Formats: sequence, C-alpha cells, structure tokens
Amino acid sequence: MEQGIIAIIGGTGIAALIYAFYASRKISVYKVEHDRINQLSDIIQSGAMAFLYREYKALVPFVILIAALLAWKINVPSAVCFVSGAFCSAFTGFIGMKVATRANGKTSYAALKGMNEALRIAFTGGSVMGMSVVGVGIIGILAMFVLFGDPSVVTSFGFGASSIALFARVGGGIYTKAADVGADLVGKVEAGIPEDDPRNPAVIADNVGDNVGDIAGMGADLFESYVNSIIAAIVIGMTALGWLGAIYPLLLAAVGIVASIIATFFVRVKDGGNPARALSAGLLATGVFMCAGTYFLTNWLFVGDLTLFWAVVSGVVAGIAIGAATEYYTSGDYSSVKEIAAASQTGSATNILSGLGIGMKSTCIPVLLVCAAILAGIKFGGLYGIACAAVGMLAITGMALSVDAYGPISDNAGGIAEMAELPREVREITDKLDAVGNTTAAVGKGLAIGSAALTALALFVAFSQAARLSSIDLNDPKVMIGLFIGGLLPFVFSAMSIQAVSRAAEKMIEEVRRQFREIPGIMEGTGRPEYERCVDISTAAALREMIVPGLMAVIAPVVVGFGLGATALGGLLAGSIVTGVMMAIFMSNAGGAWDNAKKYIESGNYGGKGTPAHAAAVVGDTVGDPFKDTAGPSLNILIKLMSVVATVLAPLLVH
Repeated sequence: MEQGIIAIIGGTGIAALIYAFYASRKISVYKVEHDRINQLSDIIQSGAMAFLYREYKALVPFVILIAALLAWKINVPSAVCFVSGAFCSAFTGFIGMKVATRANGKTSYAALKGMNEALRIAFTGGSVMGMSVVGVGIIGILAMFVLFGDPSVVTSFGFGASSIALFARVGGGIYTKAADVGADLVGKVEAGIPEDDPRNPAVIADNVGDNVGDIAGMGADLFESYVNSIIAAIVIGMTALGWLGAIYPLLLAAVGIVASIIATFFVRVKDGGNPARALSAGLLATGVFMCAGTYFLTNWLFVGDLTLFWAVVSGVVAGIAIGAATEYYTSGDYSSVKEIAAASQTGSATNILSGLGIGMKSTCIPVLLVCAAILAGIKFGGLYGIACAAVGMLAITGMALSVDAYGPISDNAGGIAEMAELPREVREITDKLDAVGNTTAAVGKGLAIGSAALTALALFVAFSQAARLSSIDLNDPKVMIGLFIGGLLPFVFSAMSIQAVSRAAEKMIEEVRRQFREIPGIMEGTGRPEYERCVDISTAAALREMIVPGLMAVIAPVVVGFGLGATALGGLLAGSIVTGVMMAIFMSNAGGAWDNAKKYIESGNYGGKGTPAHAAAVVGDTVGDPFKDTAGPSLNILIKLMSVVATVLAPLLVH
C-alpha cells in the first residue's frame, strides 16, 4: 500500500510537469509573423534571463556556505535537502520566466485576433509557471522523504526553497520597481509621453522587471509557501498520527494538482466578454474540485472519519475568500479604488492618504479569515488540523499561480503593442487584460500572505516540538525581548527594501533625464535611447541591495536562538508572524489599489490621461510600487524563512 500511494503522489507531480511541457509547446509553436514584435520579445527575454543568471551566480556562494554549515553542525542529509530545495526553487523560476518572456509578444500578436485568443496565450504561458511549481515541489519533497525518511531532515528542503525565494523576491522587486518608478515619473509625468513609449529609455528595463519580479520572484515565493506548508504538516503529522499523518498532506497536494489541471479548461472568454470572470471561474472550479477530492481521499484514508476533511475545507474556503476580499480592495470595479481615484482630483497628497487608509482597512477581513481557519483547524484536528488547513489553502497553487503569472505576461504584451505601434484596438485589449492582471496579482499575493500566516504557525508548532517547548511564558523577560525583536524585524526589513527601491529609482530618474537632455532627436523618435544603461542600473542595484535584507532573515533567528535560548526564539517567531502578516496585507493591497486607481483614470474617468488627477495617480502608483511588488510580498517569505531556520536549528537548542 505504501509504495502504491507514493507512486500516486509522484504520478501527479509528473502529470503537472507534463501539462507544463504541453503548455510550453503550445507557446513555442504559436507563430508570430511580425518582425518588430519578435525583436522586442527577444530583447526582453535576453535581459530577463541575463539578470536571472547573474542573480543565481551571486547566490551560489551563499548556498554552498549554508550547506557546509548544515553538514558540519547538523548532518549531511540536511545539507543535501537544503541544496535540493534551493535548486528546485531556482529551476522553477528559470522555466517559468523563459516561457513567460516568449508568451508576452505572442499575446500582443494574438490580440490582433481578439480577446479570447490573447487571454488563451497569456494564461497558457502563466500555467507553465503554476504547474512547474507544484510538480517540482511535490516530487522534490517526496524524493527527500523517501530518501531520508526523517521529516525533520526534509525541513532543510524548505529552508533552501525559502532562501532562494527571499533573494529572488527582494532582488526582482528592486529591479522592477526601480525601472517602473523611473519610467513613470520622468516619462509619464515630466515628458508627458505614454506608458511603454519606445522613446522612454527605461521602458525595456521596466518590461524586463515585470518578469524578474512578478514571474521568477512570485514563482519562487509560492514555491516555498507550497513546500513549507506540506513539510510542516508532514513533521506535525508524523508526531501525531505516524506514517498516515505524514502521507496525508502529500496526498492533499496531489488532489490539488489534479483539481488545478481540470480547472484550466474552465478559463474561457468570448470576445467582448470579461476576462476577470473567466480567471475567477478557473480558480473557483479548482477550489470545488479540491474539496470534492479531499472528501473522497479523507473518507478512504481514515476509513469514514471525515474530521480532517473539514479542517482542509476551512483552508480552501479561507484562501478563496481572502482572494475575493483582496479583489474587493484592489479592483477598479469596486468602491475602494474609485475612492482613491476620486481623491486624485485634489492632488498627490490626498491620493496617497486615501491609499494608505484603504490599505490599512484591507487587513481586517483577511486576518479574521485566517483566524477562522485556525479555529476550524484546531476544532477538526488540533495543531495538525491547522497544518492541514494551510496545505488545503495552498493545494490550489497550480491554478492560483497560473492566474497570477498571466498578469505580467499581459502587462508586457501591452508594452510590446505600444512599442511595435500596433493598432489602437490591440492596446485596448492588452490594457483590459493588464488591468485584470493587476487584480489577479493582488489576489495571488493575498493567497500567499494568508497561507504564510497558517504555514508560519504550522512551522512554529514544528519548531516547538523539535525544541521540546510545551509552552512559552510571556512573564519570561527573554520571551518578551524575543517578541519585540520579532515584531520589529518586518518594519526594518520593509524599510530596507523600500529605501533600496528609492536609491535605485533615483539613479534611474537621473539617467532617463540625462538621456532626454543629451541624446539628439530622442523625443522626435529619430534618436535611439540607451536602453542598456537603464537595464544595467536596475541589475546592479538589485544584486547589491538584496544581500542585507536576505541575510537578516537567516541571521536573526541564529543570534536570538543561541544568544537568548529557544523560548526567546519562539517569542521572535510569534512577534514576526503578527506584524509581518499585517504589514504584508497592508502594503500589497494599498499598492494594488493605487495601481488600479491610476488605470481607472487612464480609462477616461476624471479627465483621463494628461490631467492633474492622472499625474497625482501616477505619483500614488509609484509610492505603491515598492509596497506591492518588493516589501509587501517579501514579508511573507521573511516570516516563513525565520520559522524554518528556527525549526532546522531546534535540535541544537535542546539541552
């Protein structure tokens, strides 16, 4: 029976990779008979892949050093798992971005044939990322579990995945937002030229950044969320229920893969239809199939006892509900974004104040939903139930990430359409897809943050078990110190990330202004901008600035754990989870709302493009850019990385 179950789990992982290969082939064989589109797509792909190579090359010494320390201080299997997790995370980012940077130009070309064709290409390109993440993730965990048989050792696989994810998220976020801010403030506001105008020197760097930040970065983010939720449930399940408890989370992930593959066929839209509705239908169908599959799985595995089924369902429902709440606060179809757009009529200050208020208010519903999932998990399975709820929430990652990755592809497609001077109706289609993409990206970030709270809590339980902590006493001064330091870290981390974007954006703005000033004929379209200089600025800034925030997440638990003990480290984890989740939701939603408020005005409301209201909205969007694409989404990796580092270190803290 054990071998049969393992074969089923591995088979679903292979099925996900087969689907990813099939989708990749569909993108490859789609012919684009337009030289300018092909040229621009090639430039963007070469820039994105060049950055990825340099980023991974910079991370190799870090991976080797940590692996050597793990082999020395813990054991060789932990080092092997760490390297495997890091490699798998990097590999999924590489595959996803390579296909996405091919799909962008093809989406532009497909838009010549209508909305449905463009949506089909963009979503197919995004699905390669989604299915690669879940396929590689489940096969990687299964391989480490079968090879070593010790869940505590497999925890290092999640450590490797989290490490790469944090650097990829921070580095990619700095890259993309430095370019985006520079392109918007100088191009749109000062020069008064359209977004993605080929006369803007930062336009290529901006399009490259969409891929390194929102494809490779987001892929690595959800990869580590996915694997860490499963690993935490395996560790807790082995203690609670033995082999059955360890294998159940893997089977849940397998059900999620099957549900995601089936639901891809629900993503369809007629020309003139609503692409948001089509993507929501795919996500909702995944949740329904996941719940149905979980019912039959739980009934079979636990011989009629459906208790854990309700814990898993609570996670699935909470994940979809968090996505819906995120959409409410970030979509131009609802009042929050319209309120920010209206506030733009009186200037940048009121736009920013309105966005800050919306972002803060948006934390309420997701946090209450996470609390509800925790209560349901406890009621229907104790601490193991919480871990299963986290797995349920992330089991739909295959579809959620496919929907999320579709956004940057559509954004790039719009940029290519503008630069290739395609007909106006093409840009209207890509703009509509892009606006939906902003919302789907926000929904994806909401799911990632909500799942981060449950996963970090599950990892916290795993740490407590490994460190043999039955409780953490708030009357202990060391615990309180840990709580305060943990609560502080997300603020320091966010400050570092935002200031890094600011420094890089300053250099980008100066460079774009210089080129407008010094290159003859650039505004007339007869002079060629020096795109390469802007790409170099973003690349150098991202690689330099990602180091300190990334190392902080690894070093802080080590210093507190060995300096103040296991109980203080427990306090640090608790403090970081609370403030990290709040900050992440606030920044991601505020940034998404600011972005769509700008697009709402650009669609013709409050005077449209070129008006003072539009200029104010662009300023608000540039403030929101590092919120939603650098600091905000990186925080959920921060809290999980610190939790998984603590879990790996726990055996060394037991006296």
